[in-house]
Amino acid sequence: MDDATRTEIEAAVFRRLQDHFQRKPDVQNIDLMNLADFCRNCLSKWYRAEAQERGVEIDYDEAREVIYGMPYGDYKTKHQEKAPAEKIAIFEEGERRRAAEAAARGESH
Repeated sequence: MDDATRTEIEAAVFRRLQDHFQRKPDVQNIDLMNLADFCRNCLSKWYRAEAQERGVEIDYDEAREVIYGMPYGDYKTKHQEKAPAEKIAIFEEGERRRAAEAAARGESH
């Protein structure tokens, strides 16, 4: 497979993932983080970082709007549920683990 075709396929897959997350607002970010160690906010951060590496200035709110399909505040109002304490505890433990793993790699979390 040539590089251009691979890039086209990867871009199409990303758009499908983006569309899937926008059509599934019932899937809460905390559940994604607890199960898969990433969520819509992570995708937003990755999107911003990759744009900046290519000289494209985009702030976090703009990147979130790309991923969420609307301003983040609107998304939160429409779709974000209050997480129960047990999910928050799992998330916080995961945050500690993710931070330790990032530190071991010499990265910031």
